[in-house]
Amino acid sequence: MERPESLVKFIRMCSDGYLMGWHECHGGNLTYRAAKEELAGLEFKGREWVPIEKQLENLAGEYFIVTGSGKTMRNAEIYPEDTLGVIEMNEDGTAWRIVWGLENNGGPTSELPAHLMCQSVKKETTNGKYRFVYHAHPANVIALSFVLPINDEIFTRELWEMEPECAMIFPAGMGVLPWMVPGTEEIAELTCEKMREYDVVLWAQHGLFVSGETFDSTFGLMNTVEKGSEILVKTLSMISIKRQVPGVQNFKDMAKAFHLDLPDKFLFEKY
Repeated sequence: MERPESLVKFIRMCSDGYLMGWHECHGGNLTYRAAKEELAGLEFKGREWVPIEKQLENLAGEYFIVTGSGKTMRNAEIYPEDTLGVIEMNEDGTAWRIVWGLENNGGPTSELPAHLMCQSVKKETTNGKYRFVYHAHPANVIALSFVLPINDEIFTRELWEMEPECAMIFPAGMGVLPWMVPGTEEIAELTCEKMREYDVVLWAQHGLFVSGETFDSTFGLMNTVEKGSEILVKTLSMISIKRQVPGVQNFKDMAKAFHLDLPDKFLFEKY
């Protein structure tokens, strides 16, 4: 089978995430809202429709490349037909079915409810530009969720201080949710609410959820949050109170220079 470019890029993102150490065993998942023509060459065979709890009208008729439940990202390159799949939404956005892949009685990621709801929100709020939802388990940002308060403003500001790239790549900030049971409607609903404001949502003591427009921007967003978190973890391991950090005026100057809209709620005086 000659793989369409969309599938090749999807596989590369899975492999890159695994090599970064973000996908132990079957940890993490990825969905991409693909145009049907991007899937040319794949032999579709529709299975049974599976209803969803909440109607997502704006996803009616859409196709998604998805990772499989219980599958390992490291196998995406070798066994894509088993590890990955394509699902189709029905004509009113109330059900999905597998049309390619996920062989051997496989199914989509257990986090599919959160993915579909976030895909719906991001399609709405970005006029269809955002097509990716990516969940991974980067160690440093997860470690910080044991140390920092579960608070959007504090997490955002701490990471913005670590390197200019953080404020440049996620200028809207990031959302933080407390620990919840994975794969539930509760975590899906609350993540969906946060995604209306942010492109980054941290599930405390679990992992990171991000959304983006392209493969590169989505992977880069995950990478940037984790790099900032790594710097912060290393800094806190050396000293409990940072000796010097960028201040509010520094962020305002950077916002002016790079035409960023940094919300005032993150620009509070700390010292």
